[in-house]
Formats: sequence, structure tokens, C-alpha cells
Amino acid sequence: MTELSLPQIPGATWADHDGVLVLTMDRPPANAMNRSLIVGLCSFFTDLASHDAPAPVVLTGAGARFFTAGGDIKELEGTGPAEIEARMRDFHALLVAIDQFPRPLVAAVNGHCVGGGMELALFADTVLATPNATFGFPEINHGLLPADKGLQRAVRILGARAVRSMVLSGNLFSAEEAVRIGLVERLEEHAALLGSAIETARTAAAKAPVLYRALKQGVNDPDSERDERSLANTIRAARDYFDDPVTAELRAGWNRDKVPAGRPPTHGQQS
Repeated sequence: MTELSLPQIPGATWADHDGVLVLTMDRPPANAMNRSLIVGLCSFFTDLASHDAPAPVVLTGAGARFFTAGGDIKELEGTGPAEIEARMRDFHALLVAIDQFPRPLVAAVNGHCVGGGMELALFADTVLATPNATFGFPEINHGLLPADKGLQRAVRILGARAVRSMVLSGNLFSAEEAVRIGLVERLEEHAALLGSAIETARTAAAKAPVLYRALKQGVNDPDSERDERSLANTIRAARDYFDDPVTAELRAGWNRDKVPAGRPPTHGQQS
């Protein structure tokens, strides 16, 4: 795979493991996704998909505590509606790129996986997780909203009733619960997680690529018109809530009260 020419990603690295690309989000302390990381991840999947024979990918986070704590809310301090709209467009584009990626994508969830991280996991073909991982959509508690495309994927995979409870409460749930509801395929101890994810991706990649692509497309059912509606819904909601005084205070309160580095969050650190 040394002939691969893929973009450098601020806040992430990638490495070839005998034909499986391991893409690691690496922004201490919580691997939160700022705009440059979001754009870089989108370019990575878009560029890789354009190759004649794209490699399978394992997506994970650096360290033992966070897959990703979601979007970096600190970037929103002092910004206006134009900035939040641009950010949501970029994140929507990332979800579209992952949705349309034709080869195996395995999420190796090595810790907390909330907000935008939960959305990334929902678009993986297979999700493996460590027993200490937590999942959920805490945005309602932080003055934010998930992307509409991510919500719609959650409903398709997990069901409307379960997702309604998640998003309206903002509560996080355990790795064991994630297995029970079908979000995570199985749990692996941290030391074994990456190796298991690589082997899972390699096994899937051994299937006939043309059949894998067709079957994945049939299951994911990508639809550009539906994506445009989801983006419009996301942008409209962002315009409504960003200047709302109640949600603004929630964001400010979260920034004041967020958990210090080194301690696990009780209700999600980022959104």
C-alpha cells in the first residue's frame, strides 16, 4: 500500500497494516472533532474511494479513554450562524462520504463515543468496542443538535423509540447496552481491540469487491435527494437554535463545568 497518496489529516493519522488502513483520530485529551479534522476525514474517505481498489479501513481513536467525544464545542465560542452552518455542512459531507465508501469500514471504539462520534459509528459496517466504552447523543444537554442524516441512520438501525429516548434525554449508555440494541457487534478488551478490528476488516475485504460494494449500497441505500433534505433540515435547525438564549446558556454552562482531563464524563464531554 506504499503507493497510496492520501491527504494528511490535522488531528489524525493513518497507517497501513498489511492492506488494512487504520485511521486514528488523535486530538488529546478527548479526540474531539474540530472543523479541520472533519474536513480531513471527509477528504480521506472521498479520495480513498476514488482508487480502483480501495483498501478496507479501521477507524479508531488514540488512547484508552476516547474514540471521540464528538464535535469540538470550543470552536463555537464567539462564532455566528455562518460558522455553525459551514461546520454542519462539513460534517454532513463526512457522513455522506462514509455512507458511500464502497469497501469495509470497521469502527474500533476504544472509549467514549458520543455525539458526532456516535454518528460515525452508526455509519460503520461493523462496530467493535471495549467494555468501558459509552455511547449516546448528549447534544440536548449541551445546547446543540445532531446532524439530521445521523439521526435518520440511528432510527433505521436502532428504531425510532430507542433513538427518541436517547436524543430527548441526552443520557449515555454502556457498551453492554450497545451490544444489546445492535449498535455494537461484540466487545473486546483494549489490548485485543485493534487486532480484532483489523482482522474483521481483512476478512470482509476478502469477499468479492464488486459484490461487497453492491450489497453495501443496497443495505445503506444512499439517496442524494434524501441527503439534500437532511442537510436542509440540519441547517434550518442550526439557524433556529444557535442564537436561542436557552441553548446559548447551555453551551456556555457546559464550557464552564466540563469534566477535567483524566476523569471520565458523566454525561458526555462534547457534542
